[in-house]
Amino acid sequence: MTADIQVSEVESLYQQLNDLLDQIQQVDSAPASDLAVLAVAEEHERAYRRMSGIGHQRVVEVSDRGMVGGLGYRSVRDFMAHRLRVPDANRRVHHMRMISSLRAFSGEVLEPHYPNLAAAVAQGDCAPAHVDAVLEILSKIPVAVPLDVRESAEEFMADFARQLTPKQITQVGTHLLARIDPDGSLTEDVDRKRRRSLNKGPEDAQSMSTLTGTLDPTTRAMLEVVFAAWAAPGMNNPDDEESPKGTTADADIEKLKEAAGRDNRSQNQRNHDAFKAVLKAVLDGGLLGKSHRGLPPHLIVKVSESDLYARAGLGTTATGSHLPMKDVIELAAEAHWHLAVFKDHSAAALYLGTAKRLANQAQRLMLFAQPGGGGCSAPGCTQPSTHVEIHHAEKDWAKGGRTNIDETAPACPLHNRMVGPEPGKWSTRIIREGPDAGRAGWSINPASGPPPAPRVNRAHEVGELWEQYLRRGSISESPQPASPTTSSGARVISRERPEVRVRRRRPKKGRKVGRRPLQRIGGPVR
Repeated sequence: MTADIQVSEVESLYQQLNDLLDQIQQVDSAPASDLAVLAVAEEHERAYRRMSGIGHQRVVEVSDRGMVGGLGYRSVRDFMAHRLRVPDANRRVHHMRMISSLRAFSGEVLEPHYPNLAAAVAQGDCAPAHVDAVLEILSKIPVAVPLDVRESAEEFMADFARQLTPKQITQVGTHLLARIDPDGSLTEDVDRKRRRSLNKGPEDAQSMSTLTGTLDPTTRAMLEVVFAAWAAPGMNNPDDEESPKGTTADADIEKLKEAAGRDNRSQNQRNHDAFKAVLKAVLDGGLLGKSHRGLPPHLIVKVSESDLYARAGLGTTATGSHLPMKDVIELAAEAHWHLAVFKDHSAAALYLGTAKRLANQAQRLMLFAQPGGGGCSAPGCTQPSTHVEIHHAEKDWAKGGRTNIDETAPACPLHNRMVGPEPGKWSTRIIREGPDAGRAGWSINPASGPPPAPRVNRAHEVGELWEQYLRRGSISESPQPASPTTSSGARVISRERPEVRVRRRRPKKGRKVGRRPLQRIGGPVR
């Protein structure tokens, strides 16, 4: 009974908070004095900072109750990204681990890893950007530094974070590190191993990605050798047909000199082209073996006939990336083609029945090629085709399921193991009718009552969703979940978002108007 009262109190307080935000949003501040407007601006920023810390604890509570897996998500990060639609879920998870009160396996509530920084956030003195700057400095303190010095450094940085900008925090932290380990004698190999990283950022609007990383000394030295041989002026220039390919050791000296004279690339651009040439040599040289998760370890791209004919749009790779059509056409000149024809099928062995449990390469290529087949079929999962297994979606193979193309679906290892008859696990089936016919539908098993309608994964079909929006003016899932409830039957708080109308601007002379002008933004929030 007490727990129900606490839950009701939490819901009531958040409802009051949203009602108060509605009032604040609509209030007219014109009659207020300049000092009053300045004061409320400062108070608003403080409230925003406090709410970020409180939000961490709300997510921690969801995780502690074991609801993340029960709702069908692979991890807390996936829950935040898809259920809460947090745009920087990785960053938020990192903050939670460092400044939130987590629970030990024994059930004990632990003090935050960085208590002084946590207190600064709770009091509204630090925004997420300040936390980023402090954590970056603290992560660079060598592990050999005594514990009391590390604790003093955290307290020192938290105090400065209450007063300085993130850029100034970084400058202060640099001085702090210089005094903790002035000659670098405390930095050990374990620190270098801890900090090593290489991250491929998401694609931007031009299908470009930012590569960031921290290399250990040996890796940096080897990369410098590669750049010296492959990124020399004139080498591996994609804009020069006569540019020598590979390394300077294999290049004709005279041709290399001529190509260098025509080379207008910057050093960074030459490094990029060298890296690209090395990767192509690895893929073409067979160094990746014959197979990776049943797919050939090559660049696999699917593209629609209409986009290929129009020389527009994007091709989708088995790793989840997108390629401009110009690049797809250039790659196609050297590609091994596989034709995927739907409604009928090729002569490849796509129906294996119960003879084999594992799908063959032809089936994997076909599953990748189908609409929405760019990766795991579980709703919201973004794992690409190169990371998936083939799941017996109609019936488990051990219970008589067949390894046929129309009874299987891609599933990442984690979601594949989250399928089962127990409440909180997933049930799957192949949808036989409607616009999603042939695709895998996933439903969370409820603790009681009828199961919700199956859902399909839209995460791998951005292009299809765009075409759907142009045709129907909607990207809503079909079929829809039956009701917004959790697997435990708990009610989900839902509020109506006020309708916001968008003024339609008169198009400038000569500008074409889209087929479906945006009328309004709004609808129920779940």
